[in-house]
Amino acid sequence: MAAGESPAAARRRLRLALRRAREAEHLTQRQVAEALDWSLSKVNRIEAGEVTVSSTDLRALLQLLGINDPEQVAALVDEARAARRRGWWDKPEIREHLTTAMIQSVQFETEATAIRSFQPTVVPGILQTRAYASEVVNVWGGELPAADRDQRLEVRLRRREQLFSRADPPEYLLVLDESVLLREVGGPRIMSEQLFDLLDMAAAGRVQVRVMPLAHAALYAVGLFVIYAQDDEDVALYRESNLGDEVSYSSETISRHRELFEQIWKRAMSPDASRHMIEARAALLRSDADRAEPGR
Repeated sequence: MAAGESPAAARRRLRLALRRAREAEHLTQRQVAEALDWSLSKVNRIEAGEVTVSSTDLRALLQLLGINDPEQVAALVDEARAARRRGWWDKPEIREHLTTAMIQSVQFETEATAIRSFQPTVVPGILQTRAYASEVVNVWGGELPAADRDQRLEVRLRRREQLFSRADPPEYLLVLDESVLLREVGGPRIMSEQLFDLLDMAAAGRVQVRVMPLAHAALYAVGLFVIYAQDDEDVALYRESNLGDEVSYSSETISRHRELFEQIWKRAMSPDASRHMIEARAALLRSDADRAEPGR
C-alpha cells in the first residue's frame, strides 16, 4: 500500500480482483459460500468491500477460484493485510462514535482525486467552520449522546484540515441548493462567517461552487450525496437521509448518481453568478449581525 493511501483503496482492489476471478470461474456467490461453508452474506460483503477478509479465508477463497500462482497469491494477501490497516479514524475513541458509512467516507476522502457533492440542506461537513459545524451537529442533541456529538465535530474539522493540506488535494465540485444560503444556521453571524469562508475556499481553488436556484430545485428532490473518484473512475457513493447513511459500491447506482450530478451541475448557476449570490447573502447576514450586536 502506497504511503498515505487509505485501507479503502486496497480493499477496493481486492474486492474487484475477487469478483473478477469468481466470474471467470462462472461461479455464483451462493456457490462460493456453499463450497467454503460460509454464509452468503459473508461473500457478498467481501465483494462489496464492506468487510475485510483474513489471510486464512483469502487463501481458501483463492484456491477455490483457481488462483495458484505464488506471486499473484502473495500480492492479494498483501492487499488484504493493507485493507486491515488502521488509520486515525479507526482509533476506538473515534470509531465508536461514527457510523460505518462515515468511516468509509473518511477513507475515500484521503485518496480521492475528485469529489462531487450535492447538498440540499447545509454546507457539506468537510467545508464547515467550527461554529457552523457545532450548530449542525447539536441539532441531533435529542438523539445523539454528547460524546457522539463532540467526537463527530472534531472528526469533521480534522477531515477538512487533512483533505486540503494534502500535497495533491482532489478536485472538489459542489452544488448547493439555494435554500442552504437562506437557512440561518446558528444565526446571521455564524452563517455569514460560514459563507465568507466558503468564498475564500473557492477563491483559493480548493472548491468549485455552483448554486441551484429554488426555481429548479424541485426537479432534483433527492437527499445529499457525494461521489468519490480515483483516477477518473467513480468508485464510491455516500448518501445520507433522516433514516441513516450508507456507502454504495454498486457501479449502476454510482453511475445513476453521476448522471444526476451532471444534470444538476449544468442546471445550476454559473460559478460567477453563484459567487455573487453567496457574496450578497453573506454581506446581508453580516450587516444583520452587526445591527443586532452594536459595538461589537
